[in-house]
Amino acid sequence: MAIAYQWSVANMDRTLSNGYVGTVHYTISADDGTYASSAYGSLGLEPPGDDAIPYALLTPEIVIDWVKDKFGPEKVAEIEAALAEQISQQRTPTTGTGLPWS
Repeated sequence: MAIAYQWSVANMDRTLSNGYVGTVHYTISADDGTYASSAYGSLGLEPPGDDAIPYALLTPEIVIDWVKDKFGPEKVAEIEAALAEQISQQRTPTTGTGLPWS
């Protein structure tokens, strides 16, 4: 089954005087229709240049693009591969927990 990945913005930390977003808190969820996995992280951003987007005009798509651009395609693929591996472990576990007695 194909795995669908969803990147979302959980929260942002900003400077009130100018709206500069310094930290993005994000989540990534992976779902194959039967099993699911997710991750949460925070990423610091550099101050924007002259092409800064006003805070009120930011959208989830813009901010997720910032996160993915900062990570780069290799890191994005690495994060998604780790979630895919978690789903693979759910499908076919290779480890277990418990005690041999009841």
